Amino acid sequence: MAHPGLAPARIRSAPWWRQSLAHGIPGIALLHIELAAAGQRPWQRVHDWLSAASAAPVTSGHDSHPFYGVPALAHPLACAADQLPGAYRRTLDEFDRSIAAEARHRVAEAHRRIDRGEPPRLAEFDALQGLTGYGAYLLRRDPGGPAVREVLAYLVRLTEPLTHDGDELPGWWALSGPSGRPHGRFPGGHANHSAAHGIAGVLFLLSLAALRRPPVPGQLDAVRRVCAWLDRWTDPSGRKGASLYWVTRAELRSGCLARRETVRPSWCYGTAGQARARQLAALALHDHDRQLAAERDLLAALTDPEQLAAATGTALCHGFAGLAHVATRTAADALPTTAGALRAALPALLAAVLPPGGDPEKTLDALLLADDGGPGLLDGAAGLALATLAPATGASPRSAWDACLLLS
Repeated sequence: MAHPGLAPARIRSAPWWRQSLAHGIPGIALLHIELAAAGQRPWQRVHDWLSAASAAPVTSGHDSHPFYGVPALAHPLACAADQLPGAYRRTLDEFDRSIAAEARHRVAEAHRRIDRGEPPRLAEFDALQGLTGYGAYLLRRDPGGPAVREVLAYLVRLTEPLTHDGDELPGWWALSGPSGRPHGRFPGGHANHSAAHGIAGVLFLLSLAALRRPPVPGQLDAVRRVCAWLDRWTDPSGRKGASLYWVTRAELRSGCLARRETVRPSWCYGTAGQARARQLAALALHDHDRQLAAERDLLAALTDPEQLAAATGTALCHGFAGLAHVATRTAADALPTTAGALRAALPALLAAVLPPGGDPEKTLDALLLADDGGPGLLDGAAGLALATLAPATGASPRSAWDACLLLS
């Protein structure tokens, strides 16, 4: 991972390698940016990786999205430019115009869909492919600009109820399964709660934006609507702090949730992402009780052996490294009564990533070679390394690398 030319040939030849923030060069560049900003590695490594990503034309427009193509490469470029003022200015200006234009085009399409009374696709609004992800980037680059206002106004409208097949549904209801495709387990669709693909990601952006710029009309009411939905649909098992992945049409109609297996408390799906989103919502609403509840839910999940046993691996997206990073970000904004307890949970989370006495290189090599791993951000070695830096050192991230996850 020191140089793009050293990556395995099977990875370098993959069609997504240069343009995928989730699995390819843009996500790996974030690690080198964070290390260079901390003075631990040379900036030349950053330039090498970013140059490799831009060695051929980069996909833009409708075929791109926040984790692929121009928006995916723009994120590490912007993180580097924050540390090196003036760097990559021409490319970033071009990318920013392209991203804003595509976001506004997608907003217009989404409003037409709402006018027709149709439920959305997850990819219309989610954080990885949709307008929440576009909004996260635009909020950093041009928080007062028209594209941000239009994305936020659309998300406000997304939270309003719609009627479909005689049922009143939340406006973010998808007729597909969680994969975005029809699925027999989800006749009539579902309401997705995740940070990556569902309403928690929307709550993240609406709340972060309210903390950074004047709200658009209805924005705080939208935050309250989403919070009320998440309050209504809680895990029926009684496990303290556990959050739901989704609600099905049958459950919505009956008002009762089916029995669930223990869910993992991850960033993408589960308590970690939802609790951080709810904490930020509480900060935006100046709601002390809601903030305390969100922080206590995360703490409960991080100290519940049954929920921790459901965590999948060590990576950022749904593993222990991600849990440690979310806990660190949450603790930094937490009330005094919970901040210390959240930090006290970090050593156990880090030990699950790298047991005491373990070899970090072997841990990363195993992840690099795993079928479900690789060198990338969400499931791979770069993400694991990034997500453990702040929890292990006690220092806040130097760059805004996790803004693409809506965590900052």
